[in-house]
Amino acid sequence: MKISSHAVARMLGTWQEGPGPAHQRLSDRLRLLILDGRISLGAALPSERDLGTALGTSRTTVGAAFRTLVEHGYLATQARTRATVRLPGDTAPRQPVRTDAETIDLSFAAPAAPVEILHAAFATALEQLPRHFERHGYDRHGTAELREAVAEWYQRRGLPTRPDHILITNGAQHALALLTRVLLSPRDTVLIDHPTYPHAITTFTQARARLLPVAVGSAAGPSPGSAMGSAGWDTEQLQAAGRVANLAYLIPDFHNPTGMCMSTSVRQRLRLACPTVVDETMTDLALDVPSPEPLALHMPTAISVGSVSKSVWGGLRTGWIRAVPPLLERVAQARPTTDLGTPIVEQLATATLLSEHQTRRSDALQHLRSQRDALRHALTEYLPEVHTLQPVGGVTLWATFREPISSRLAAVAPDHGVTIAAGPRFGVGGAFERNIRLPYTLPPDQLVQGIRRLARAEQALLHGATGTHTPAPIA
Repeated sequence: MKISSHAVARMLGTWQEGPGPAHQRLSDRLRLLILDGRISLGAALPSERDLGTALGTSRTTVGAAFRTLVEHGYLATQARTRATVRLPGDTAPRQPVRTDAETIDLSFAAPAAPVEILHAAFATALEQLPRHFERHGYDRHGTAELREAVAEWYQRRGLPTRPDHILITNGAQHALALLTRVLLSPRDTVLIDHPTYPHAITTFTQARARLLPVAVGSAAGPSPGSAMGSAGWDTEQLQAAGRVANLAYLIPDFHNPTGMCMSTSVRQRLRLACPTVVDETMTDLALDVPSPEPLALHMPTAISVGSVSKSVWGGLRTGWIRAVPPLLERVAQARPTTDLGTPIVEQLATATLLSEHQTRRSDALQHLRSQRDALRHALTEYLPEVHTLQPVGGVTLWATFREPISSRLAAVAPDHGVTIAAGPRFGVGGAFERNIRLPYTLPPDQLVQGIRRLARAEQALLHGATGTHTPAPIA
C-alpha cells in the first residue's frame, strides 16, 4: 500500500517543534507513527523529494531521517523503489510494553467488573435461556427482551422509543462499524468532534472517508480548577460543517476524552443537515450534573448508539443502535458479512441489568468521583505544571502539558512502569501533542502511583531519554 506525501504530512502535524536537528525530529515522529500503528507495516512511503515538498523542508532532511529509520530497522529500502515500513529485527529488537503486574495501565478507560451484579444478571439469563432453544439462535436484530429493555431505557430518559427502533450489536464500536458500512462511501466526508474516540477515527479512515474535525473546547478554556461543563460545542461551526458532510459523529454525553457534556441549550439549537450518529456510551455516568437529555429528543433524525461497556463492564460486549426501522433493516441486511448476531446469554444478562437500573448505580458513581478526585490531586502534587479541568461525568480527564511531548512520553513511560494513551491518537493531523487522556477507573492508590511514575518518565524525557515501546491499545 502506497501512502501519499500529503497523507504523511497530515499525520506528522507540527513535527518541527522540539529540540534537536530537523532530521532527528522528523525521524522520531515517523518512528512513533509506525509504532502507534498510524503508518501500517508494509506501507510504501513517498519519495524523499515528494515528502520534502509536502513538508516544506529539504530533500536532504528527509533523506537523513529515512537513513536513521533504516539504521534502526524501521524502514527497508531497495534501489528504485519506495522505502517500506517494517519493524526492527534481531539486530535492533523492539522492546514490548511491560505487562507484568507492577505496570499501571492508564491507557484503558474501563471499569472493573461489578462481580455480584454480573453474577446475578447471568444467573437470571441462564434461567431464561431455555425458552430460546427452539429457535435457531441467529438474530440480526436482537432478542425481544433486550430490545424492549433498551427501548424502556430511552423511555425513562424522556425519549419515546419502540422495540422496533432498536437493533442489538456487539458493543457500540460494532454499531458504529455497521452504520459506517451502510451510510458511507469512499471519499465521503465525516464531521467529528476534535478530539474524539480513536476507534471511531480508525473506523472512518478504514472506510476511506475524509475527516472534518470541529474543535471541542476553546483555546483559552475555563479557568484552572473549574469544571468541564457545557462549554465546548460551537453550534454555528457544527451546523456549517454539517452542510458539507455526509455523516456526523458526536459524543455529547461526557465526551471521550475530555469529559465535557453538551448543554441543553446547544442540544435544542443544533440541527445538522447530514445523518448524525450520537455516541451515548457514557450517558449513565453523570457525576456532577443531572443525566443529560438524549440529543434525539431535540434532533429526531439522530441515530443513537450505546452499550454497557463503561457503565457496567467492558467484557460484556453488548450494544445497540436506535434509529428508524427502515435504516435498521438496511443495517440488518448488511450485517451477515461480518457476524450473524449477538450471543443470546449476553443479551439476556444485559436486559436484566437495564431493567433493574444497574447501569446507573450510586455506589459506582461515588467510586468514580473519589477516583477522579484522587487523580486530580496526584496531578497537582507530582505534575503541577500540567493543566486539567474537572470532568463532570464519564471516566476520563484531558491533561495538557506545556510542551508537545505526548507521543514521546507514551514511548518512554513503560520504562517507568506506566502506560498512557498519547494525545494524537484522539485527533487528526498530528494534533494534541500537548495532551494525554487519563482515565480514573483504577483504585486511588494505583492512580497516585501511576502519576508518580508518569512524573518520573517526564523528567527522564526532559533529560534525553527515548523509548521504543509499542503504544498500548486504547479502550
